[in-house]
Amino acid sequence: MKLPMSKIALIDVDSHNFPNLPLMKFSAYHKTLGDHVEWWNPLETYDIAYVSKVFTFTPDIEYEPRADKIFYGGTGYSLENQLPIDIEYIMPDYSLYPQFSEAYGFLTRGCPRQCKFCIVSEKEGCISKRVANLNEFHTCQRHIKLLDPNLLACNERELLLQHLASSGAWVDFTQGLDIRLLDKDCITLLNKVKTKIVHFAWDNPYEDMIIHVQRFLKHSSIKDFRRRGVYVLTNYNSTHEEDLYRVYTLRQLGFDPYIMVYDKQNAPVLVKQLQRWVNNKCVFMSCPKFEDYDSRKV
Repeated sequence: MKLPMSKIALIDVDSHNFPNLPLMKFSAYHKTLGDHVEWWNPLETYDIAYVSKVFTFTPDIEYEPRADKIFYGGTGYSLENQLPIDIEYIMPDYSLYPQFSEAYGFLTRGCPRQCKFCIVSEKEGCISKRVANLNEFHTCQRHIKLLDPNLLACNERELLLQHLASSGAWVDFTQGLDIRLLDKDCITLLNKVKTKIVHFAWDNPYEDMIIHVQRFLKHSSIKDFRRRGVYVLTNYNSTHEEDLYRVYTLRQLGFDPYIMVYDKQNAPVLVKQLQRWVNNKCVFMSCPKFEDYDSRKV
């Protein structure tokens, strides 16, 4: 006898500008069981409700959904949350977010860097391990949004880069690539991956990244500086002078800096001004010195 169909509610608390991958997987799983899946309607009653939140600072839903079972997940609630194995490796239900046409997923999890400002090592472990094949979340999409925290730290990185290149899709390494781990062979493979822009990071002001940047410049086929981006972490463990040094150095070397602000809600005005100057590329290119931008109060 066929079991009655369950009614499932999905609640995306904060990822409105970015699809929620766990919810897409829960949706796919329940649809394989013949269940009815929909976005939460506060007026309806459900058998199961899944509430997912990414950021701890995001306001929670105002009231609890009416459901027999309610599951709260995501780093916004706890770092201990893990998807069940049969759901972790299911093809996401991309129909949930018709406004997005890209494929989303992880090839690897974990990072050995253990940066104090980052939750990845605590949540996923200090070793970068391959956790999926590309065809587990990519079908025929022209674009891939790769969510890996440190793909290059994985011992299968060359094989994974080959798979990405063979896909023929445009790849966005959304979390950036660890330029310290890019040797000549990896850069050669990266040249074969279709990318509109490649992002790196210069988080630690006390770490000299110039030798790594120069190695990338020597072997990379990317010649347009606007396609060579570098995240610059501020308001964490650096002075304003150290922030400016990284920005000026990157621009001089032919890289496009992008300011990331730690704890932006409580950041000083000077840090926010620096972010506006650097990240507004029209202003950044027309006003070479931050001192001039600051004095004009643009």
